[in-house]
Amino acid sequence: MSMCATASQALAEPLAGTAATARTWLLVEQPGPWGKKALTQSHFDPELGRALDTAASAHGGRVALIRRPGRHADNSPTARHRVYLAGTVPGDSWVWTTELSAAGLSALRGLDFAALEAPSGTGGPPVPGPGWEPYTGDPLALVCTNGKRDRCCALLGRPLAAELEASGGANVWEITHIGGHRFAPTLLVLPYGYAYGRLGAPAVKSVLDAVRDGHVLTEGCRGRSAWDRPGQAAELAVREHTGETGAHALDVTETREEPEAGRRLVTVTHQDGRGWRVTLAETTEGPAVPSSCGAAPTSQVRTAAVRIEELPPGVRPHPHP
Repeated sequence: MSMCATASQALAEPLAGTAATARTWLLVEQPGPWGKKALTQSHFDPELGRALDTAASAHGGRVALIRRPGRHADNSPTARHRVYLAGTVPGDSWVWTTELSAAGLSALRGLDFAALEAPSGTGGPPVPGPGWEPYTGDPLALVCTNGKRDRCCALLGRPLAAELEASGGANVWEITHIGGHRFAPTLLVLPYGYAYGRLGAPAVKSVLDAVRDGHVLTEGCRGRSAWDRPGQAAELAVREHTGETGAHALDVTETREEPEAGRRLVTVTHQDGRGWRVTLAETTEGPAVPSSCGAAPTSQVRTAAVRIEELPPGVRPHPHP
C-alpha cells in the first residue's frame, strides 16, 4: 500500500515553506469520530462549524477540532469542551483558553476575528469574552491524526501523539487538519505557531523543550503559520544562516516578486536592527509527489533560498500593514 508520506520522504521533498498560513487559530475540543471535513462531519454542530470557518478564513485565521489522544467517547450533552484561541505573530503571540458546555459553544459566534487578527502591539488581543483567561501552561503540541482525511496522519500521527502524552511535559492534543499530509507525522506547536513534519517523539520533545524556553528549533520545521509560504521559507533560511533561535527575534517585513520567473525577494528583520534580503527560487521541477494518499502524483512547488544578503544598517522596507 503506497503512502504519500513515504513517497515524499523518499524523494527528499523539502519541508521549508509548507506550513498552513494562519495568524489566528481557534481550536475546539470535540471527542468522538471525525469525518474528512471534521467541522461539518463530526459530533460538532455543522452549522456552527461552517460559520466559524467562514468568519476565521475571512481574516487570516483557521479553525480546527482537537481531542485528547486515545479512545474517544461519543459526545454527551453534559460534556465540557476546552477551547484555545491563539495568535502567532512574533512579538504578539498569545493563547487564551476557556471551557464551554455543548450548548455554550454557540458563544464562539461572537468572536471578532478582524480584531483578533490585527496587531495589538501589547502582546495580546482584546479579551475574547467572559470566561476566557490567558493560557500559561506547557506548550501546546497538536498532532494531526485525522485518518478520514489522510491515512498517513492516522498511521503516523496517532502513535506520536500517544507517546508524547505518555512522556509528559507538554499539553498534547490530536488535531483534525493542519495541511501537508505527505509530511506526516505533522505537528503544530503553540504559542509560536511553527509547524513540523517527519519528526519522531525524541526530536519533538526537543522542539517542545526549546519552545518552553522561548526558542525555535529548525530541524523538521515547515515554517511559522503567521507568514505566507515565501515568508516561512525565508525566515527559516535566516535562522539556519545566523543560528538565531529566539522565537520573537525575526520578522518578515516585505515580500515581492522579481521579474525573473519563479524568483521572490523576502526581507527578514531582527529585533536588534539587522536585516537580510533573501532570494527565493520557486520551482515545480523534480519528481511528482502525491499531495495525499490515493491522489495522483503531481508537481509540487519547491521553495529554496538561493541567496541571503545582509542589509546595510538603516536600509529597511516598510513593514506589512
